[in-house]
Amino acid sequence: MIEAVVFDMDGLLIDSEPFWERARIEALGADRLRWTEADQEQIMGSSTQNWANFLAERLNHELSPAVIIDRVLNQMVESYRAHVPALPGAHETITALAGHYPLGLASGSPYRLIEAVMEGTGWGAAFSEILSSDEVALGKPAPDVYQEIARRMRVPAHHIAVFEDSANGILAAHAAGHKVIAVPGVYHQPAPDTLQKANLVLDSLLAFDPVMLQDL
Repeated sequence: MIEAVVFDMDGLLIDSEPFWERARIEALGADRLRWTEADQEQIMGSSTQNWANFLAERLNHELSPAVIIDRVLNQMVESYRAHVPALPGAHETITALAGHYPLGLASGSPYRLIEAVMEGTGWGAAFSEILSSDEVALGKPAPDVYQEIARRMRVPAHHIAVFEDSANGILAAHAAGHKVIAVPGVYHQPAPDTLQKANLVLDSLLAFDPVMLQDL
């Protein structure tokens, strides 16, 4: 029986990828950063320090990870203050589950961005626990962030349902022993063998019905 539900944020609840792309370009320069889909797959769901280190290497260490973090996050916060791009079904799913299950948020984004999203959407009150991958040793696809939020929520791993969109997130939640509801993102589709690790695959959060949790 499912006793708690945990959500990823980027790509699942909010359409953040265009914001990240624009932030990287504006902060680092399109002429200096040649970004590929493979690059994006590698850093999706990873901690702030991990993607900053990756970007520093891609820029031949012309900028330090600390400078990259500051520049990119400043751009992201500015964008979220203007508009938080909630994905279809995100608000409805959170609203339908809040009050019936303890809800958690386990995101690769730093707290600065999570707080900006929660403030812009009004979702913060729905979550009993909010955790950034920056608080654990390893980001997704390692299970650390999901193991830690399960510990904080005091719910056994196999009684937690996790909503995820990315390959790294699906692998992380599966490795942590949770039931996984995959909602593949628009921009990056997880490989078929990764999707097979999910207990349920949905085209969109609009397709979710709370009764589906009973079948997990």
